[in-house]
Amino acid sequence: MSKKSAYRRILLKLSGECLKGKYPGVIDHDACHHIADNVREIYKLGVQIGLVIGGGNIFRGSQADQFGFARTPADHVGMLATTINGLVLGQVLSTKGCKTRVMSAFNFDGIVESYNWNHALHALEKGQIVIFVGGTGNPYFTTDTTASMRASEIEAEVLLKGTKVDGIYDKDPLLYPDAKKYARLTFSEALTKHLHIMDATALAMCRENGIPIHVFNSFSKEAMIDAVCSKESGTLVTGD
Repeated sequence: MSKKSAYRRILLKLSGECLKGKYPGVIDHDACHHIADNVREIYKLGVQIGLVIGGGNIFRGSQADQFGFARTPADHVGMLATTINGLVLGQVLSTKGCKTRVMSAFNFDGIVESYNWNHALHALEKGQIVIFVGGTGNPYFTTDTTASMRASEIEAEVLLKGTKVDGIYDKDPLLYPDAKKYARLTFSEALTKHLHIMDATALAMCRENGIPIHVFNSFSKEAMIDAVCSKESGTLVTGD
């Protein structure tokens, strides 16, 4: 029996690390294709997909202190990193038959189209995966906040956040075998328990706009499909 999506339109948030792979280097060919194959599976279901990808595999604004320079230019570098990742992932998806469109919060004439709300909605309606890059266009905002903002703007029914584990735990399951997994949480619980799902600004924006957050393992094709079709697997964060 064929799968059917529970959502018409989603915002998919992926970390830059998902493109890194197992070997040294910022972007790995096999990792890119693996993630693109997973995204293509939900694309084939007819879901309208907005996508935000981080830049942590290349550079994080939080690394400013390590480099000895100010946070604002460091965040600018991080936003450029998301643009590189978005262009790469968009091209890989295109080779797999997915129609894609990359939109940036920054102006990159001749390279990336500038973000335009109306154009983004039109592209989604036409069945194109819209990849939002360049963050919000402002320093001091994470790509998680970018994801919650774009999800709100395109009126996504859910924000799917892909991670390297299969949901939200009370502590890092990669370090603590006794970590407890949550199947469901409210936004208030997520904030008060300090579970580091997303930053507080991103969580508050999703709560205010009634957009649930579904955290799942982005490396598992089955987990992504289950999250989209049955709202299962991973952890669902919903209203209070």
